Amino acid sequence: MKNLPFGQPGQFYKGNLHTHSTLSDGKFSPADVVAHYQKAGYDFLALSEHFIEHYDFPIADSIPYRSKDFTTLITAELHVPETQVGEIWHILAVGLPLDFAPPKNGETGPEIAARAAREGAFIGIVHPSWYGLTLEDARSITCAHGIEIYNHGSHVEVDRGTDWGFCDSLLNEGWRLSGFATDDSHHMTHDCFGGWVQVHASSLDPDEIVQSLKAGRYYSSQGPEIFDVRISEGHVDIECSPVDFVSAVGRGALSVQKNNQGMTHCRLPLSRFKDSYFRISLRDELDRRAWSNPIWRD
Repeated sequence: MKNLPFGQPGQFYKGNLHTHSTLSDGKFSPADVVAHYQKAGYDFLALSEHFIEHYDFPIADSIPYRSKDFTTLITAELHVPETQVGEIWHILAVGLPLDFAPPKNGETGPEIAARAAREGAFIGIVHPSWYGLTLEDARSITCAHGIEIYNHGSHVEVDRGTDWGFCDSLLNEGWRLSGFATDDSHHMTHDCFGGWVQVHASSLDPDEIVQSLKAGRYYSSQGPEIFDVRISEGHVDIECSPVDFVSAVGRGALSVQKNNQGMTHCRLPLSRFKDSYFRISLRDELDRRAWSNPIWRD
């Protein structure tokens, strides 16, 4: 339970970890994309360009866009051949050095992910359902910190945006992973502002944000806010913005839930999760979700 950020010193910062600009296949310049998110009330943004030869292996230098109340994370979406279904890998690396080297000598997905992790990056396995990633593929990325459990672009464009089930399959095997929501925005129209993370950190310093991501000190949302999660021996109390549904979900079919219109507090029993992780899921009247990261009771 050490990853629970609630009630600790610091604050939550809203950000998007998966975004594209004209440096790869996005429709707007880096400056325009940053301005778009900053105007929408975000605290940080990761320009995650496609790190592939077709775009000359771009890593966006977004440092000039940083200010005292907005920051950027140096990021790339790494690609090398190939997954079990013959696709190139899609691996998110947040917190890279600007001089991260292109792949060479037949570097594989697990190898480039491990190299990025050694450079200090948060490693995310992104939109697995969108491109048919298998669990065996995912198991080979042993340095992964998290799974992209919601990708708004994949949701609105091909209806393959949700991947908590994929993440749960790995959690059931004993993997300790977090789950993050993103936009994966390219067009800045239908594919933006649909999923984000609220990262708890002591400041908006980029290194602090990356360290909190790696530690799982964040929650994900499409709209609802989670204000507090408090755990006792027998139950969990959740404080949140008004929602109509709250559940705790754990290993296998383990779950408990409560339905009531406009709930801002919910208490759920934890007796079913004695030897299991659990995670919190909320849904509001507009069918928007928020999700805590998995909480391990040991």
